[in-house]
Amino acid sequence: MAAGAGAGAGARALRILSRQLFQAHGFSNGSWRSISTTFKASDLQIEHSKHPREKPDSNKLVFGKSFSDHMLTVEWNAEKGWDKPHIKPLQNLSFHPASSVLHYSIELFEGMKAFRGADNKIRMFRPDLNMERMHRSALRACLPPSLGVSRTNHALLFVIIGPVGPYFATGGFNPVSLLADPKFVRAWKGGVGDCKMGGNYGPTIYVQNEALKQGCQQVLWLYGDKHEITEVGTMNIFIYWKNEQGEVELLTPPLDGTILPGVTRQSLLDLGRQWGEFKVSERGMAMPELLKGLQEDRVKEIFGAGTACVVCPVDRILYQGQSYHIPTMENGPELAKRFLKELTDIQYGRTSSDWTRLVI
Repeated sequence: MAAGAGAGAGARALRILSRQLFQAHGFSNGSWRSISTTFKASDLQIEHSKHPREKPDSNKLVFGKSFSDHMLTVEWNAEKGWDKPHIKPLQNLSFHPASSVLHYSIELFEGMKAFRGADNKIRMFRPDLNMERMHRSALRACLPPSLGVSRTNHALLFVIIGPVGPYFATGGFNPVSLLADPKFVRAWKGGVGDCKMGGNYGPTIYVQNEALKQGCQQVLWLYGDKHEITEVGTMNIFIYWKNEQGEVELLTPPLDGTILPGVTRQSLLDLGRQWGEFKVSERGMAMPELLKGLQEDRVKEIFGAGTACVVCPVDRILYQGQSYHIPTMENGPELAKRFLKELTDIQYGRTSSDWTRLVI
């Protein structure tokens, strides 16, 4: 298993972050009481790096390229269960060539951010939802805590942290264009599209390159004969429009097994429902319904949402050889900007919320 976290503060941050993992109920399993089914914060062993590196320039950060001097590792095997957790200098991993992760992609990963607030304190954003999703992915991958008949004999949980810049090369809140090609499918019902597994991401790189060749920055994933809208690249998608009943509606596809249950996705739904100013729906939408809304000038904004980018507007969709302009930026975009401000105010501590956990 692998868990990655952006924006860290060295070994101390890892130590605090570790507690979130230790407290996650997913690491206990009643059927394995005869072995070590949990690991404890009191068992944590720390080895500081003897060769600390120079901190990167915060104005030149590239997403996912800089990492702290330390990492957390916890080993597991079928005979003894979980070993003691270690914080150690960042180092390469060593695998046997026959390791299942290399041949069968038996792995999962999780990503979350910590934010240095206006008060100089560092907060994590809704880590309980990340831990719940990690637990669900572990169940589906037959990794500890719950193992199937053909179980894994050895597993490694590790955490790496590092500061990050904007996810997209275009910057923090610039609109992106999407390639919607129904011949490419990201996930299917009954599969693992709702799990945070590398196998959902590696095969998408080819399609992402096809999008770039056609002048688009991301992929709008469609599913089925009706060309149902599912996700955008590595983001969940939201449509803000006036539906055929005349209602102002915020719509996102439902969690039907093809959609990753994003933490930012859930946060936008929660905020929209708290405001009570428009209808909030989790339901399916196929491309014909969206195109009809565009033709009738009922679509106000389309945007993606995810941990990495937070909120990202969409201004164009290339579908079946035709380019469709999305009037997101002409409309402010009022809602996307409002969501972005509300979330970042919470994440950076400008607004008090029980969605954040104080780290340092």
